[in-house]
Amino acid sequence: MLDYELLRLIWWALLGILLIGFAVLDGFDLGVAGLLPFVSKTDVERRIVLNTVGPVWEGNQVWLILGGGAIFAAWPALYAVSFSGFYLAIFLALFAIIIRPVGFKFRSKMPNPQWRNFWDNALFVGGIVPALIFGVAFGNLFLGVPFHFNEELRSFYTGGFFELLTPFPLLCGVLAILMMLLQGSTFLALKTEKKIQQRSVAYGQVISLLTALLFTLCGVWLWSSIEGYAIISEINTAGPSNPVIKEVSRQTGTWMTWHQIHPMTYAVPALGIFMAFMTALLLRTRCHTCAFLSSSLTTFSIIATAGLSLFPFLLPSSTHPSHSLTVWDASSSQMTLFVMLIATLIFLPIVLVYTAWVYRVLRGKVTEKTIKKETNAY
Repeated sequence: MLDYELLRLIWWALLGILLIGFAVLDGFDLGVAGLLPFVSKTDVERRIVLNTVGPVWEGNQVWLILGGGAIFAAWPALYAVSFSGFYLAIFLALFAIIIRPVGFKFRSKMPNPQWRNFWDNALFVGGIVPALIFGVAFGNLFLGVPFHFNEELRSFYTGGFFELLTPFPLLCGVLAILMMLLQGSTFLALKTEKKIQQRSVAYGQVISLLTALLFTLCGVWLWSSIEGYAIISEINTAGPSNPVIKEVSRQTGTWMTWHQIHPMTYAVPALGIFMAFMTALLLRTRCHTCAFLSSSLTTFSIIATAGLSLFPFLLPSSTHPSHSLTVWDASSSQMTLFVMLIATLIFLPIVLVYTAWVYRVLRGKVTEKTIKKETNAY
């Protein structure tokens, strides 16, 4: 069996991979829905836009399910505190996500323009709201979440929904929306042609520049004004999971300073800013495949920067900093992590190969002729 400390690090990395997979793949689904009112002006154009993601959006949501499952199994304390404390926010995100399949399935059932406009608006909400809520949630991780444990290690959340909506988390929410819209615009540029493609390219260039600007602003704000969390006591990285036996202090400038993080990781945020500018350039030069890959690297860099900045914290506590959940004290048992790792090594490659095969089969552009010819088109 692998060392307990190593298993914890592996599952921290796997959780990040699952979140990045969701943001990259389901991200362009959300982005396409968010751009629907802007890049398509007629019913035919909207059908073209929807059919770019129609065959794949259900499969892409698997990454969200895998991420939730990984948190539940590998980090039970994180699951318990976050899903109970963020209950209303998660409910709103799930409600918006549930609207998406309903909108996809119901929109084409009637030709009435008012009926289709209603479901188009529902799809727009289903694309924007989850991105906003997930971004706000990430922003609150840096501020800390008001929770603590009692003597029996029962968690208590002492905050409210509207306390989550402070300026920095809201800025992170806007950044998350821009990330999704950037993914959506580059995907539409890749999968469509003529007017829809032209509009997608135009929006994508502006969105990519705004993404770079907001990412930089969030980084400067975080480093200069927001107190970080630092473990000041001795910790046993291979010891049992107990989040209340350490001491944590808060001070400005402690983000991304954990001694185990390699100095080269500081290149990750720089890569995100660079690739955002590259996305705008590639869209301008009509290299749409490269633009989508560049946009995906931007998303990867932004999420990786957040994870590396928080490490080793998973969910800091603003009211009781020493009760914060970290990689070292919030995991499942060593045996559980090991068995799950074996299962992941078996099934995750299958998922990746199947996903690659699906996208290869569905390659090519979606046109007006395509949706008229295909009987299963939305």
